[in-house]
Amino acid sequence: MLFLNLHYMDSKHEENHIAMTEQSIEYIVVGTDDDARKIAILSRDASSSDDAPVLVWLGGYRSDMTGTKAVELDRFAAENGLGCIRLDYSGHGASGGDFNRGTISRWLEETLAVLRHKTARRIILIGSSMGGWIALRAIEELRRSKEGPHVAGLLLIAPAPDFTADLIEPNLSEMEKASLIERGYFEEPSEYSSEPNIFTRALIEDGRDNLVLKGIIETGCPVHILQGMQDDDVPYNHALKLLNHLPADDVVLSLVRDGDHRLSRPQDIERMLAAARSLVSSGKTQRS
Repeated sequence: MLFLNLHYMDSKHEENHIAMTEQSIEYIVVGTDDDARKIAILSRDASSSDDAPVLVWLGGYRSDMTGTKAVELDRFAAENGLGCIRLDYSGHGASGGDFNRGTISRWLEETLAVLRHKTARRIILIGSSMGGWIALRAIEELRRSKEGPHVAGLLLIAPAPDFTADLIEPNLSEMEKASLIERGYFEEPSEYSSEPNIFTRALIEDGRDNLVLKGIIETGCPVHILQGMQDDDVPYNHALKLLNHLPADDVVLSLVRDGDHRLSRPQDIERMLAAARSLVSSGKTQRS
């Protein structure tokens, strides 16, 4: 089932003055020997006893768990007595490891390790940009193994599944192709940082082994997609393509007419939290 929401007007954002409990970073080690890396986790336990699913934040490429959307999601969890888990992939934020060794497989392995470590029974995955790809792959792996938490809902924000194959490779310049061959990576200016984005040959090659837009995707849970129509990084047509691969799930697609890739404005945060609230409510109904 599909519902298409077009948002044409901005909504007001009310300041949230809830007192936040100080959280300490927890570390787990993923991998062995030279491949071992310390993965940073911020989490809060549920304070309510209604057995609602735990919110799990999966950030984007070069993003971290202290970004605006991640923090606001945790704030929402604190307000509503929900559990919340955030993590930094290796090479990101407070985690160890070499960013340039990062691949979808590597970051997926870390995500699954955190989920197993935290032992939540039911979760809602919230994936932003590349985090949407990792969320979809995590669902595949959890369903395949039949171990770990049950995914009760999926919220994708400007999702970028298969971005290496669909959005990078077709648009490589001859200079970038040569750099990949000769140096193993290429650089491009970042709109969000003074440091360039680095895309490695390993990331691109590994991406081909993790493609999800190649057939029917069965998540087994309600899905809500938030996508800006002014997104220059992941065009909204990519979200429409993803939609075509989700015929078996209940999917809500919200297109934000004036939204960019980050979707971090107050009105965008409100939309994200409204979607999270709906998925939490649905998750509670699944248990009743």
